[in-house]
Amino acid sequence: MPYRVDLRHAGDDAFYRLVDLGAIDAEVAKDGRIAALMPDNVTADQVAQALGIAHISISPAVGRDDESVWVLSRRPIHIGRLRIVPAHMDAEPGDLRLADEAAFGSGFHPTTALCLEAIEEAVTMMNPASMLDVGTGSGVLALAALILGVPRTLGIDIDEEALRVTEENARLNALDSRLRLARGGPEAVTGTWPLVVANVLAAPLIDMAPTLVRRVGHHGQLVLSGIRSAMEHEVASAYCHVGMQHLRVTSRGGWIAIVMQASW
Repeated sequence: MPYRVDLRHAGDDAFYRLVDLGAIDAEVAKDGRIAALMPDNVTADQVAQALGIAHISISPAVGRDDESVWVLSRRPIHIGRLRIVPAHMDAEPGDLRLADEAAFGSGFHPTTALCLEAIEEAVTMMNPASMLDVGTGSGVLALAALILGVPRTLGIDIDEEALRVTEENARLNALDSRLRLARGGPEAVTGTWPLVVANVLAAPLIDMAPTLVRRVGHHGQLVLSGIRSAMEHEVASAYCHVGMQHLRVTSRGGWIAIVMQASW
């Protein structure tokens, strides 16, 4: 597991030495202090030796998105034409503000980016009237869809805390009147949607395939992510078996998103 290094007086080239050692993330404060996240295959002694100091201060790193993403602090991030901004920072019209909470969906994980890109493309190509977000987490996908032009979204999650965070983020962005929330999986809701997005993991995606496809409307699109590249065939086959047509796959950092269309 990565660990955090904090330096007060380490020389002008300390930042670049940390980067050369393989720092996962590094920041220089206005007062010259340096913080970095170091991979666990680089020891604290190696860091101290590279910097030419006797001792360094280390502490546990704090992971984001279920400890799948390691960054020192949240910062603005651009994905397509969407800008995601931490709630404590100044935002511009059209930005998506997110509270610094533990729920999955900070914007940094590759699967979140892949889903956001697929949503933006769907909005451009098919102008869906609504979207279902399965496993909503922080609500980043459902709220982004609203900002990108989808009139209404429904976010569902089995985790009550995730729904609380999503509700908070919806209020932060004044989008709570266009977002509905429900606890449970796709079996907990009725009806169909022209666009359905599920960013979970491969195993639950396969398990929920027969139920999830019933939420996809006539010629609707389904975006599946949370899938490691090696699991592409298994997930795609499960959905083709229940009537979905394979459109395309996008990938980033060893993760993929599969975009499918209903055959009915």
